[in-house]
Amino acid sequence: MPTARPDTPGVLFRRLPQRRGRRLDIGVDVHLGVPVEGFETTNDGAVGAVVAGDATLPADLVVLGLGVRPASALARDAGITIGPSGGIAVDARMRTSAPNVWAAGDCAEVRHRVSGRPMAIALGTYANREGRVAGITMTGGTAEFPGVLGTAVAKICAYEVARTGLRESDARECGFDPVSARIESTTRASYFPGATRITVKAVADRRTGRMLGGQIFGREGAAKRIDVMATAIWNEMTAADVAMVDLSYAPPFGPVWDPVAVAARKAADLVEPDG
Repeated sequence: MPTARPDTPGVLFRRLPQRRGRRLDIGVDVHLGVPVEGFETTNDGAVGAVVAGDATLPADLVVLGLGVRPASALARDAGITIGPSGGIAVDARMRTSAPNVWAAGDCAEVRHRVSGRPMAIALGTYANREGRVAGITMTGGTAEFPGVLGTAVAKICAYEVARTGLRESDARECGFDPVSARIESTTRASYFPGATRITVKAVADRRTGRMLGGQIFGREGAAKRIDVMATAIWNEMTAADVAMVDLSYAPPFGPVWDPVAVAARKAADLVEPDG
């Protein structure tokens, strides 16, 4: 079953027969940097293959993951300001440019707490919090939406993936000088039954050491560790701070040095403060 994202540099997933080996143990072959050029159809008009670069991949079903755009046409037609992300521009109280009109959820744009840039991110966590702020302020109360980090988790078969904050490329675009550290560890003490591999990447600013972003990949017990990184980034902690945070430890839950702390320590080693 191929899936393509032709709007980005090109990611193609193709379902393969089960094979031995770590990379293919869930039967998925991942092609990075491969542009999707088109689709071939059968005589009855159904999709038959995906044309990607030099390869033609047989397919019974194609799923296009193209993302989402804010549904802001109604507001635009009404003369309400639309932000650069395509979402409705709002202030911290979720007020639009029109008097007595508020916007919240997937149609509105929000501020990224690290980059400072307006973004449109369709996540239920944000929609609920924005709606609460809008409800309080439109009824005379005081509340503000503090921004987002883009924190997200997902499960792909037996694997968990997570991210928060900025990637290295994002950080450079925002004027930071990022350093990154990638480490491999285990979700439990290595000698404890059920321990599985986990990969953690930490991104920090070279000059200040401030944590800018993080990514995690692994099996059960991996993804929710991103919440530690999100909390650190939210509060503008440095990588060195995160490396020494008083995190819990017991062999069933992680190594004595938590993988997040190890990644942060490695990133802190790369920091080059001015002077």
